[in-house]
Amino acid sequence: MGQKVHPIGFRLGITRTWESRWYAKKDYAKLLHEDLKLRQVLKEKLFAAGIARIEIERAAAKVKINVHTARPGIVIGKKGAGVDQLRSEVQKLSSAEVILNIIEVRNPEANAQLIAENVAAQLEKRVAFRRAMKKCMTSAFKQGIKGIKIRVAGRLGGAEIARAEWYSEDSVPLHTLRANIDYGFTEASTVYGQIGVKVWVYNGETQTLKRQAAQEAKQLAVEGEKVQAKA
Repeated sequence: MGQKVHPIGFRLGITRTWESRWYAKKDYAKLLHEDLKLRQVLKEKLFAAGIARIEIERAAAKVKINVHTARPGIVIGKKGAGVDQLRSEVQKLSSAEVILNIIEVRNPEANAQLIAENVAAQLEKRVAFRRAMKKCMTSAFKQGIKGIKIRVAGRLGGAEIARAEWYSEDSVPLHTLRANIDYGFTEASTVYGQIGVKVWVYNGETQTLKRQAAQEAKQLAVEGEKVQAKA
């Protein structure tokens, strides 16, 4: 049938949580478009810093934005000047108070979004697509991932007819909800047109959010009992 489910959307509320975390009754559409604009502006301004993920939280007229980046030094700038300038620019887009957090991505070679952007950058520099894919897969496995799949689609190598090519190594269980699948997508703008790049990275099995919350509650209860016993 050729119908696919988004690997992150498929796991929301099970092993993954939402990247926008807020609730609104009346202004939902307005806040949603504001989120989209914030993500777009931050991604464009910080593209060189390697943005893996942007999380947005809203509460009590405040917007907390967590920017996960491979190169935090580029974002922060000299003595934090870069962050201050960026915050003032982002503030113009929102009526709420903006709080900006820069979080470093420990293993950029194993992050699906950053791998996709790396492959796309190589395709734009006219590197052969097979070579670009193999190179990224090799460096990802050095970081200890369990499996990877990379798919490129478009006029590969300037061919007249668009086609899709993919490579996968080891297992990438997309139907297993417990599987920690990281997914990334981007497009490479080449002289022949757009080439889509999709990356799936399997990092092993993980606990469900429900089980994780239950364990945390159990741990808190045990700690509470210890405090009561001491008292």
